[in-house]
Amino acid sequence: MNVVFISPNFPLDFYNFCHRLKERGANVLGIGDAPYDTLPEHTKNSVTEYYKVNNLENYNEVSTACRFFNKKYGKIDWIESENEYWLETEAKLRSEFNVTSGTKYEDLYTMKYKSQMKDVYKSCGIPVARYILVDDYEETVQFVKLIGYPVIVKPDNGVGASNTYKLNNLSELNYFFSTKDPHIRYIMEEFICGHVETFDGITDANKNILISSSHVYLNSVMDTVNKHQDMAFYFQEFEGKDIEIIGKKAVEAFDTRSRFFHFEFFRLDEDKEGLGKKGDLIGLEVNMRAPGGCMLDMINYAYDVDVFTIWADMIIHNKCFYDINRKYFVIYVSRRNDTNYTHSIDEIYNKYGDKIMANMDIPKVFADAMGDKVLLLRTKCKDEVFEIVDFILKYPHKVNYFDKYMA
Repeated sequence: MNVVFISPNFPLDFYNFCHRLKERGANVLGIGDAPYDTLPEHTKNSVTEYYKVNNLENYNEVSTACRFFNKKYGKIDWIESENEYWLETEAKLRSEFNVTSGTKYEDLYTMKYKSQMKDVYKSCGIPVARYILVDDYEETVQFVKLIGYPVIVKPDNGVGASNTYKLNNLSELNYFFSTKDPHIRYIMEEFICGHVETFDGITDANKNILISSSHVYLNSVMDTVNKHQDMAFYFQEFEGKDIEIIGKKAVEAFDTRSRFFHFEFFRLDEDKEGLGKKGDLIGLEVNMRAPGGCMLDMINYAYDVDVFTIWADMIIHNKCFYDINRKYFVIYVSRRNDTNYTHSIDEIYNKYGDKIMANMDIPKVFADAMGDKVLLLRTKCKDEVFEIVDFILKYPHKVNYFDKYMA
């Protein structure tokens, strides 16, 4: 099997996808713009061959690399990056080289455009926030009059929380229109008082779920980025609950064949007319790639498995060889280097050292969304999840984490 993997060296842990495939006998053909000599040894060893391009954003260069691999190794069977940024590149290459194991460019729109995602959610009975594409000022003003402030604006085709804003009044709306990037098409939607819960996993070629997970965000990614906040979320108990039921509906509705999926839902924190009652779930966004923000590590720690191996076995054998049995709740807690916390890292280790699975300094390129320092912990007791978060993120002479964010 010939598998092209785009950017095997970044993010830093993505070499694991390539390593597990190569272990299973696949030709792993890496394409990147970093010089080969600068690649870590584990990345070099995880690919069969590496083709350097000058610029990964230059499609012609990447296509040339694929033609080289096609001539040398034979027909390309799989093209992946597991990175939202390269989703369009993957899809174009699949269309050009007739790679059927994945979404082609002509079918990509429901995975890239937030407005299209909402339409698919609605098609399978999952409610979504009301929205409008921001094309005309007067139409936008009328939309806001209908739904009221605040509103959320973000790129219709965008990654993460970049260029995402909460507008609270007409003055802020006018400022947004006068300063917005004219090359970006924005979507505006009604503000939802709720928190994000995810449904993530890996499917086989028939959309059967091989492994799944669900994470609860304890504060907003948008606020983490825009307000320089710390962050916490956790792997929750989800089996047989509404998040699994609605998540499986989404898996069936989207093109989830043979891939990772990452669905985001809002759980309403209060009644919302036209959408639902407090506690109901509504559709938010879709990502057809591996979940980010250390979620892969969290899934591994929750199940005591290796998701990179599950993914590789799905590609090679279309099945999972692990006994999937969740054992732990897993917690992600991030802190800011410029914030004064009550408890030091040493104090955290003294209290919870036996539960700490990872302690990471986050590269600057990801720190806005993820925090500067991340701790991953696991416990078998759900009540301890909130105790741990409060202890790690406690501020001197201030309310605890949940009073601050969850009031």
